[in-house]
Amino acid sequence: MKGTKQSPRPGRFHALAGALALAGAALSAHAAPVTLNVVDVAGNLALTQKALEAFRDQHPDLVSNITFTNAPSPQLPGKIKAMQKAGRSDIDLVLTGTDALAAGIEQDLWLKLLPDHEAEFKGLLNQYARGPARMQELAQGYGLEVTFMPAGPLLEYNPAKVQNPPKTPAELLAWCKANPNKLIYARPANSGPGRTFLMGLPYLLGDKDPYDPINGWDKTWQFLKELNDCVPYYPGGTSAVMKELGEGSRDMTVTVTGWDINPRALGVVPAEFKIQAFDNFTWVNDAHYMVIPKGVSAEKQQVLFKLLKFMLEPKQQAMTYDSGYFYPGPAIRDVPLSAAPAESQEVIKKFGRPEYDELIARRPNAVPLNAKAMVDAFHKWDTEIGALKK
Repeated sequence: MKGTKQSPRPGRFHALAGALALAGAALSAHAAPVTLNVVDVAGNLALTQKALEAFRDQHPDLVSNITFTNAPSPQLPGKIKAMQKAGRSDIDLVLTGTDALAAGIEQDLWLKLLPDHEAEFKGLLNQYARGPARMQELAQGYGLEVTFMPAGPLLEYNPAKVQNPPKTPAELLAWCKANPNKLIYARPANSGPGRTFLMGLPYLLGDKDPYDPINGWDKTWQFLKELNDCVPYYPGGTSAVMKELGEGSRDMTVTVTGWDINPRALGVVPAEFKIQAFDNFTWVNDAHYMVIPKGVSAEKQQVLFKLLKFMLEPKQQAMTYDSGYFYPGPAIRDVPLSAAPAESQEVIKKFGRPEYDELIARRPNAVPLNAKAMVDAFHKWDTEIGALKK
């Protein structure tokens, strides 16, 4: 009838009600931001914590809080395995070096990101620079590389005590024997410089196969056993090594670019301490990765996927120059030092070394051992080298 208001048809009404219910469900899903628990076993938070906090601040609808915890790398896989067996999910994101990355892949602890969630990370792998792209392959799809360093192995020394620094492994061994207890390095399973030294020796010594620590490193293991006689002990981490170097109880250690720059910037090691590259060395690259343990809820996974993409944007990547801890830092292309925060630029101009650019350009580089080989190398070092010092 003209002028009479018609009632909505029942079908249309139910469809409208259903749509409103779905919208309400979507809103309620977004109305409960999550707390993310981040564990760092690589010292990576020095490079990324500000960026992680920026994600939290920019996305209060997704993240209410982020907790940060540091843990020793060798202990993490066992802890996560026990947690997963108990059906618990106390850790949402792990920041790791190649050590715990490898152990976690071996023990099937990490969520497979690629290709399982390829739609979430479309085009992301194309952003990596050449060196970092090779390092990303080590993750085997189980993580995303967030920072990169060409690493070493390098020697760092007190120039007041060492007038003629070693340039070959043979010279290092001779110096160590002539100066017992003055050379120190940390357990490779929990030290970037320690494992870079371990993996760099097969190239320096001309071993049969640098990627086969069990059957291809005869010269390396023999060298380390001889070196063992004049090394006082092996600290559990690199920080303790740098403290002893800075305090003067040791005169020399093995190092990498970031562990050279950052402790001097922090005043732990005197600024005037120097580095020496080995003759004809090969850079053994290093990287940090973001990995998600299996068992994290689907709701948190969706937030974490957004966070991982955020961390690989140029603005966040430029923050990883930090204070030179993982020099240079950025993993993606076209992030120059000039894009870094002003304080980072000042630190690196003051404590960086001009020879690094030349060495990075001139010397060849190699990826570290794959997951299984790295675990094998750490085990062999622990049982045949480290176990000799108690």
